Amino acid sequence: MASIERLYELYRRFPNVQTDTRKLQPGDLFFALKGPNFNGNTFVQKALEAGAGACVIDEKEYVVEGKTFLVDDALEALQELARHHRSRFEIPFLAITGSNGKTTTKELIHAVLSAHYRTYTTEGNLNNHIGVPLTLLKIRDDAEYAVIEMGANHQKEIASYCRVALPTHGLITNCGKAHLEGFGGEEGVRKGKGELFDHLRATGGTAFVMWDYGYLRDMSKGIVELVTYGTADAGIEGVAVQSDPFLEVAFHKGFEGTVRTQLVGSYNLPNVLAAVAVGTHFGVPPEKIRAALEAYHPSNSRSQLVQKGSNRIILDAYNANPSSMKLAVENFARTAGDDKVLVLGAMAELGTESQKEHAALAGLIGNYSWKEVLLVGGDFQKIDHPYRRFNSATEAGEWLRAQSLQGTSLLVKGSRSTGMEKVLDYL
Repeated sequence: MASIERLYELYRRFPNVQTDTRKLQPGDLFFALKGPNFNGNTFVQKALEAGAGACVIDEKEYVVEGKTFLVDDALEALQELARHHRSRFEIPFLAITGSNGKTTTKELIHAVLSAHYRTYTTEGNLNNHIGVPLTLLKIRDDAEYAVIEMGANHQKEIASYCRVALPTHGLITNCGKAHLEGFGGEEGVRKGKGELFDHLRATGGTAFVMWDYGYLRDMSKGIVELVTYGTADAGIEGVAVQSDPFLEVAFHKGFEGTVRTQLVGSYNLPNVLAAVAVGTHFGVPPEKIRAALEAYHPSNSRSQLVQKGSNRIILDAYNANPSSMKLAVENFARTAGDDKVLVLGAMAELGTESQKEHAALAGLIGNYSWKEVLLVGGDFQKIDHPYRRFNSATEAGEWLRAQSLQGTSLLVKGSRSTGMEKVLDYL
């Protein structure tokens, strides 16, 4: 590969990096990545016509004199460039991973830190082998803090991101039943997510630990500095005093008073506690922490409360796994009202455990009383259950429209692949 120093000089000339010609702006640096069904090198001419400042390519036949930079592998070059850029900073880099809640936790922490510092963070959920380096390359020289979200569905993935992002601090929200197919079971999930703590342990870093979870206590052993949060025995302690419709948290150690959020569900308690722990540790004034958390409004189908006429919808359809489904169903069961409708989409990436986990969820649903239960797609179609079956979110939405619901509460949740947010178009 051409020298990283020369590539970095090119990046400093064209600091906005893009991998998709459809989003490219004049002056951007285009990386010609490859995928199973595309070859970014074939889009070089299109990128140049759109005004790309330069293109990083890995196939000689696409060289355009003065406009392309040839490397051995464009993806590896992107990652190495990101690591090189990251190494220039001597500020805290906080990495966040976990099975559930990592994006919400990242957004809350970003809101808190941004209230007092110039903070850069992962946009949306750009948390994979391409998203992590792109996030790092968006960090400018004025940065005081960086928050990097890391998603993973197999072992060694988090470790690879740590080699690029070089986090000084880390937080694992939890380790639940997510991506079981890739991780090889719950123990595999802990091992995979725990690669973040392994990095911190090896580099003398700091871990933020949800102290209620015994497994996270065990996973964090040997790390130089621990900052703990939870409902008891922790540095930051708080409890949910209200969660219908919005979560309200009362603190009794390490932080004073109450925080009234716009987040739906008590399952967001650890996310709020984490944000307070991070903000407090980094010296954000308490009044700014509280204001940032109370002003944060969820979006992108995560713990959103949506009002449609007289109907109230909890939209939590960004993703789903057995752990998050259980928490969401139990929380919804505790909310006030009798007319409750469950609209749940199938869960993905569970491998050989999939039908078993869908059956377990159907069993959990049976512990409560509902006006209606709609189960959509995937392995919900392959198991026995007494509830309404639908092939797609659109089909479920059409059925709901025909019911002309009034004064009803609905929980809409499912894996990304089921597109459960489409149900709202029919309400």
